[in-house]
Amino acid sequence: MEEFVLNSTPRRTSNNFGINDIKLNDLTFPVEFDEFNNIKFDNSSSKINFKKGEFKTNFKYGVSKKLENMKTENSYVLDINSKVNKTVKLSYEFDNANCKLHDKLLINSKESTNATVIIKYTTSNEEVSAFHNLTLKTIANKNSNLNVIILNFMNIASRNFVSIDNEILENANVKFIIVDFGGISSVTNYYSNLKEKSSLNDVQVIYLGSNNQLFDLNYISELEGENSNINIEVQGALNDASKKHFKGTIDFKKGAKKSIGNENDSCMLLSDKSRSISLPMLLCSEEDVEGNHSSSAGKISQSELFYLMSRGFSEIEAKKLLLKAKFSHVIDCIKDEELKEEILKKIDEKIN
Repeated sequence: MEEFVLNSTPRRTSNNFGINDIKLNDLTFPVEFDEFNNIKFDNSSSKINFKKGEFKTNFKYGVSKKLENMKTENSYVLDINSKVNKTVKLSYEFDNANCKLHDKLLINSKESTNATVIIKYTTSNEEVSAFHNLTLKTIANKNSNLNVIILNFMNIASRNFVSIDNEILENANVKFIIVDFGGISSVTNYYSNLKEKSSLNDVQVIYLGSNNQLFDLNYISELEGENSNINIEVQGALNDASKKHFKGTIDFKKGAKKSIGNENDSCMLLSDKSRSISLPMLLCSEEDVEGNHSSSAGKISQSELFYLMSRGFSEIEAKKLLLKAKFSHVIDCIKDEELKEEILKKIDEKIN
């Protein structure tokens, strides 16, 4: 079976780290993607238009060109024209009849608009072996505010590939929340170009691994506009023999004076067999900028665990409480109460 090299870093580092890219040799890519029928679209505004439409991706990075260029019948354009904060929900459910999906989505947030887009992926049962490939392009025009929430609740028999490319213009603010729980392998490439002055991008990620899941997370941001700001916060936990690779690159380009970039990766290890590798990088071609990065990985606090267990909680219940506390600052940013409850339920299901 062919070996695929995916999700390469924008700058190479020592091969000894084993993090420059990911190699998958137990993978078969679908030849074609039929129309996916299990899509639910919930729109609260007539000023947000969702329709089928082709568009060029031409991602600077992405998981791989092979995945990006796959032909699909599931290409959509979402035009946001609302100045009042409205919410759009897109739900995809994989089952035996709909087990392959390449969804291409362009979100075009027009000037001075404000909206929240929620995208959720689930599987109907544990036996479905799904293949998912998302290529998402966002354009945040001048003075727009765009919130995007992506939830991966697929089962552990599935494959998940996500490529995101953001173009953020003057005084636009793009916020992402990504909840990454599903898939035997979940590979994400996130790129943002803070192209013009005072552009903002905030990214909050939580992941939770169990069994032998693998998460490969590649977050890249290029700051070109003066006084632009990027914040990448990745929080996760690994149980059993699960693994996580985090690659974070903040690149200050010429012209990005007075810009700020922050990235943090924090991983809680719930098992002696779980593994976390982190590579945060700062690149700079401009003066008068501020860049900060940090990474940490450690076992769950035994003192906190003992305290909770001394109050009558079982070890598993105590771990669930500590995880929910760790993720709470991200979960609390989601305004949809039903969605928040679903995330907490998934945590309960994965830690047992």
